[in-house]
Amino acid sequence: MNKQDCEQLVEEYVGWLRKGLSVEKLEEACELTTPFLDRHNDHLQIYAVKRDGKIMLSDDGYVLSDLRTSGLDLNTPKREAVLDAVLNGFGVRTDGRQILVEASQRNLGQRLHALVQAMLAVNDMFVMAQPRVAGFFWEDVKAFLDQHQIRYSPRVKISGRSGFDHAIDFLIPKSPTRPERFIQAINAPNKNTIGTYLFALGDTRNARGNGSEAYAFLNDHEREVGGDVIEALEAYQVKPALWSKRKDHLNALAG
Repeated sequence: MNKQDCEQLVEEYVGWLRKGLSVEKLEEACELTTPFLDRHNDHLQIYAVKRDGKIMLSDDGYVLSDLRTSGLDLNTPKREAVLDAVLNGFGVRTDGRQILVEASQRNLGQRLHALVQAMLAVNDMFVMAQPRVAGFFWEDVKAFLDQHQIRYSPRVKISGRSGFDHAIDFLIPKSPTRPERFIQAINAPNKNTIGTYLFALGDTRNARGNGSEAYAFLNDHEREVGGDVIEALEAYQVKPALWSKRKDHLNALAG
């Protein structure tokens, strides 16, 4: 992709985002409906309330409540640690009921973006966490990299040309023989979950301009990954790495 292609990707994403947003006034709060979908194909919603000159943004408890209703116990030490790591990566937090973040007029857009990313990430991290599954997909990818002594930095936050910060699951630094490599662990591959990653890549690649490579580890353990997902990734020069064929990419990641 050339610079013009990258800029067009950003413009199209921002236009799609603006078109898909709507807002309602609810007593003391604003209800913002986003174009992003959860695992039920429902639009994610954010609630904003002004308190002491600050704007408090939250999901009003939707994401965690939905997971608990689905039978997922979030109170084990391992799952609490994973949840905290995901939320900290986006600069948001939980009060035990809802996912929330404090914002001001100056950083409102960035905080909204971070909260949406966190809601999607938590939904994706836990959607496949049934009792028969030994661990979370992110941990599986990390263990794979550790097993093969691939050096990386986890949960890296990178600023893009748009000014948004993007959380990359694993960043492999440049070596004498290979460029910098981004890796995202996508537990439930679909157009919604890869769309955020593709925007982040287009935004950060344009800002860094260093010819980096991008990989998407796709969990095909429970279900087949659709051809539309593979085609979308390849169209934006992202290498789809099916988990069942993860060893095919060892040389490219270890170099």
